[in-house]
Amino acid sequence: MLEVQGLRKMYGKNLAVDQVSFFVPDGQIGILLGPNGAGKSTIIKSIAGLLRYEGMIRIQGIPSRELEAKRIFGYVPEIPAMFEALTVREHITYIRMAYRSSITDGEVEELLARFDMTDKADKLGSELSKGMMQKVSILCALAVKPRVILFDEPMVGLDPQAIRELKAVILELREQGVTVLISTHMLEMVEELWDVMFVMERGRIKASLRKEDAGDRDLDDLFFEVTGGEKR
Repeated sequence: MLEVQGLRKMYGKNLAVDQVSFFVPDGQIGILLGPNGAGKSTIIKSIAGLLRYEGMIRIQGIPSRELEAKRIFGYVPEIPAMFEALTVREHITYIRMAYRSSITDGEVEELLARFDMTDKADKLGSELSKGMMQKVSILCALAVKPRVILFDEPMVGLDPQAIRELKAVILELREQGVTVLISTHMLEMVEELWDVMFVMERGRIKASLRKEDAGDRDLDDLFFEVTGGEKR
């Protein structure tokens, strides 16, 4: 489970996130939805421990700053960053060792195959395209075998087959009881994925919606109903 309570973040005199609270239980997919600049990435980076903030974040009931919590969550950033001198396989090995992951060699090979990276496993980070780097970020996060996993605009830069595979993996994670949080502004990418949605605007959560309460209503309609915009 992932719990955020009273999260507040200032950049100088600018308030980026204002008293944000939400909860995503085990085995559910939460969507942090909103336009660019709404505060989504700030929340994700705070959860990942990349920013200082006010408030409390718990992963499986453990404060997120504690090592025990860090070892059970994975993070896929919006902009992937690679070690230029490490191969794809070495990136995964590094994560396995750092997180003391229980993932097996066979499971690593399966992940490489699923994302069409088997023949690229020995390529250096400096040789990868943006799409390939995004895949490596996803593979590394999955190699942790996380109980909570965070995706920040994960489908940007991926080819259609990789997007399809990532969606399948996310649904499998839900079936395994993993908590998933996806930050995005791309409604069409998460239409079939969400269980609970948090609509953000200007650093605040404007509405929390549950799929079971939405019925057959279109996600676009729900979003624009909450934000007061017009569907295009």
